[in-house]
Amino acid sequence: MASSNNEQDLLPDQTEGFKVGEKKTMDEYHQLDADDEAMTRYKQSLGLGGAGKDLSDPNDPRHCIILSLTMDSEGRPPVTIDLSAKGSETTLKDKPFKIKEGSKFSMTAKFKVQHEILSGLHYVQIVKRKGIRVSKDQEMIGSYAPNTDQTPFYTKKFAEEDAPSGMIARGHYTAVSTFVDDDKKRHLEFEWSFDIAKDW
Repeated sequence: MASSNNEQDLLPDQTEGFKVGEKKTMDEYHQLDADDEAMTRYKQSLGLGGAGKDLSDPNDPRHCIILSLTMDSEGRPPVTIDLSAKGSETTLKDKPFKIKEGSKFSMTAKFKVQHEILSGLHYVQIVKRKGIRVSKDQEMIGSYAPNTDQTPFYTKKFAEEDAPSGMIARGHYTAVSTFVDDDKKRHLEFEWSFDIAKDW
């Protein structure tokens, strides 16, 4: 996993003046301002409308389970990193995938939430080449209610990126990625690698 030098780097940048709200249980959210129409609409937008059967597994204490990350890029089939099985992320560093230099690509996370509302989930990624940090990327994924049988999982497509190009950019890269929420709880952290190449 990441060294202690990277611990702070793997947290999302904080917005000045932003304070994380008080944590509430699902029952507290259901009772909150029940007669306020605007609050009712807000709670429904978070999936708190009460529709559907809660899919939370009482034997699994995790609140957010990352199922997969998929890279989509024109000119090749999608590449999916399956993260659904516990421990599946441990071998990713040794299985690099190839990205064509200069290509445009986007990542999509597939995940599920259980037991309580997940507030302010972020994806943070540090990329290094030959041990030197070349980028830190982060994406706000959002806040989500536990999944139900009507919405068994969530997906979030990240902003499109451009792969670097040119002879100097080609080569092997390593990355450390983490999914972390507003409470700085890390739901998944893993190392992986990729190669920037002239072609797919």
